[in-house]
Amino acid sequence: MIYIGSDHRGFEVKKKILEVLAEKEVLIRDVGNLKKEEDDDYVDYAIKLGTKVVNEAALGILICGTGTGMVIAANKIKGVRAGFCFCPKQARLAVEDNNINVLCLSADLVEIDENIEIVRSFINSQFTAEDRHIRRINKIKKYETSND
Repeated sequence: MIYIGSDHRGFEVKKKILEVLAEKEVLIRDVGNLKKEEDDDYVDYAIKLGTKVVNEAALGILICGTGTGMVIAANKIKGVRAGFCFCPKQARLAVEDNNINVLCLSADLVEIDENIEIVRSFINSQFTAEDRHIRRINKIKKYETSND
């Protein structure tokens, strides 16, 4: 399962990504915003999506104007490893090395076609599970649980 969410600035990019992934028969669920509302807050969608990703061991895609707000908010949720990616190679490496489970995108700074390629790279990449990457992720998990 892949969850997707956006604020008003990412709304049009989200709609296009939903169309493309539906054509590929990818199981994706929109957590909002379901209609464009200029006064919405990216934080609400980041928290909703991040919680679902952690609770269901799923993947997520978040889109806002710069991608920065979403990545900050999503990474506040224990178990989320969100990464802002601006090119397909970065998305691939973020999955392979860091095992990100939430991809954050910029609607304002990255063209729609490039965002679609970034999404494809994200969903088609796999964590390498190399010892050094596992060690680093485990340090993050240890820190998260030691601060409960």
